[in-house]
Amino acid sequence: MSFLPITEALKCLETEGLVESRPRIGTRVRVQTEQDVRDNNVIREALESQAARLCAQNINPDEKKKLLTSARHLDELQKMCASEQENAQLLFSVHTYHLQFHMRIAELARCPGLRSAIEKEQVLIWNWLYDVAAHQNAMPEGFHSALAEALCSGDPLVADSAMRAHVRYGLDQILERLPSFNNGSNWRLKSPRQPKKVSRAREKSPA
Repeated sequence: MSFLPITEALKCLETEGLVESRPRIGTRVRVQTEQDVRDNNVIREALESQAARLCAQNINPDEKKKLLTSARHLDELQKMCASEQENAQLLFSVHTYHLQFHMRIAELARCPGLRSAIEKEQVLIWNWLYDVAAHQNAMPEGFHSALAEALCSGDPLVADSAMRAHVRYGLDQILERLPSFNNGSNWRLKSPRQPKKVSRAREKSPA
């Protein structure tokens, strides 16, 4: 590829917060700080709790049945994932299904703008990355089934409370386990300075 489209792609990734650049040094994947994780979690809670409230108000009986079924299926998959942590393909499939489950909740809110905001902010993708980096695969029994039941209760306050608890779960463990949180100051390790070679002529003592 030519230089221009690569540069434009990197600028786009930098705008989205996925990479960072330094003049005369280069570009690298952005190292997430503890504050980044907390900020993303706050944004996700705000967006998804509102989606939960609207979902509880607007979901119909047929949609309730399908959402509960999806939640039970997701719980079963996550249980399998916890016992087969070395299975990368299964892990990817479970996280993909998890993302689709939450996006379905956003769709059931009947607010395209809210769904778009959840997708645009990439809050679910960040959560996926945090879980993978922290090796957080085990979830409480019926974790998503309990959430789905709250969403199907018809009570926006119950749905809101359940979603907030759901989003907050495991945050402290993620922050403790992620070893990559640092100040991002060490961009490139400097090679150890080699001792200067001394010419034979300079090695000789003056007469």
